[in-house]
Amino acid sequence: MHSDTRPGEPTSARSGPQLSAELLSVVSSARRRASRDGDRQVDTAHLLHSLLESDPRAREALAAGSADGTARVARVLAYLVQRTIGYGMQWRGTVEDSGALPVLARDVAPGCSPSAVVALDEAGHHATARGAAAADGVDLLAALAADPECRAVEVLRAAGFDPARLAATLPRHGTALEHLGEGPTLAG
Repeated sequence: MHSDTRPGEPTSARSGPQLSAELLSVVSSARRRASRDGDRQVDTAHLLHSLLESDPRAREALAAGSADGTARVARVLAYLVQRTIGYGMQWRGTVEDSGALPVLARDVAPGCSPSAVVALDEAGHHATARGAAAADGVDLLAALAADPECRAVEVLRAAGFDPARLAATLPRHGTALEHLGEGPTLAG
């Protein structure tokens, strides 16, 4: 999983598919959000916040599977907005590392937590599995939901989503929106 480029940078040194222009914008927004919040690194909660604010397909994919899915997406965003004044205060000054990436060299992704690096890399694997040249927001959502120890999953659980079920229902083949009705994505 070692790469000599920053996540999302479209270079030939990066293995696998690139990040779409929309996803590059999400990463950039997450970097600005982390800086504005006074955080040392972009973590998976920053990525989730920026993703849900900017990508209607990712919001739609998250909301699918329940009549109150849209309200739960709003709850996720409410938790994320409160990050610096309430929810998420316990994260201040800490580095997010869910253990998904065993060893991280300092130059792999300057400014990103180990878990964020893994999520961006996994989004690329999702894109490859569905035959796409670039990872999109639904690929990143699936990758975030698949890491049970990351901050984004903590926020999803708090809002009533079942991240494991969400990760299982977001397909690795075809377009994500073709398969949204295949199963519930919310905690019972």
